Amino acid sequence: MKILLTGAAGFIGSNLAESLLVRGDEVCAIDNFNDFYNPLRKERNIQTASGMPGYTLYRTDIRDFEALKAIFEKEKPAKICHLAGMANVRYSLKHPLLFEEVNVKGTLNLMELSRMYEVPQFVFASSSSVYGGRPDNGVPFNEDDRVDAPISSYAATKRSAELLAYTYSHLYGLKVTALRFFTVYGPRNRPDMAVSLFTRAIDRGEPIKLFGDGSARRDWTFVADTMRGIMAALDHPLDYEIINLGNGHPQTEMDLIRAAEAALDKKANIHYLERPATEPAITFADTSKARRLLQFEPQIPFSQGYREFFEWYAREGRE
Repeated sequence: MKILLTGAAGFIGSNLAESLLVRGDEVCAIDNFNDFYNPLRKERNIQTASGMPGYTLYRTDIRDFEALKAIFEKEKPAKICHLAGMANVRYSLKHPLLFEEVNVKGTLNLMELSRMYEVPQFVFASSSSVYGGRPDNGVPFNEDDRVDAPISSYAATKRSAELLAYTYSHLYGLKVTALRFFTVYGPRNRPDMAVSLFTRAIDRGEPIKLFGDGSARRDWTFVADTMRGIMAALDHPLDYEIINLGNGHPQTEMDLIRAAEAALDKKANIHYLERPATEPAITFADTSKARRLLQFEPQIPFSQGYREFFEWYAREGRE
């Protein structure tokens, strides 16, 4: 099965590419190797996959419709797995136009080409950010909850992509699964994410910028669990569904700091800052729909997942 995978050199995409290749799929990989963080990290990410049979890499931007069209024409993929996108909530406030171009226009380019080339299935990465700010009594987050009050530009672009996907499913019969990821972490973690930021700061003796008092909870989901969910979605075509992919057991930010302190045998220097309006107090996935439709069950608890992340960090993630 030939799968066109965007964001294939990123944190989740590079891990997923290897898993797809191991099970015998062909991977038509697309990534633009942008400089949001050091592109050399992405070059390292693809080293294993690029040496495996069935892997073809295109250094292409998903905003470039004609370049994508040429790839569709040549490769004729059977399925689309769209993980490319601009992430980072706070960065989206400074660059809203960029986020719209990549996350909305880029996604629309891929859906339109799927229509044109009659690709029947489209699986893509949405985000738990679409749920906005919720009080503790508003959890866990369920796919039927209202999501019409995004609290960041990033969240708004992800919700826009979900709505466009519904239109393509309704009008053209494109089978679409939008997967709402919940704070994915693990080996190859992006350097701007909390698990990496906090670990690196403690390691270097630098202050941690902690928004709030550390009681905010996040549904950290280990990358191997997220990959299992993505692969299950690719294997179970659905007319149009939005599905949470989370762990379902939120941990506090202070839990993360304590795990990093224990792994490094160092104490954190914490600078407490006011929590911005873009930061929810909690993320918490209701995973019952994923269990019912995809037979998805998260397997990796945070204690084990952080150990596996730290082993990678100690080996090659310090740069």
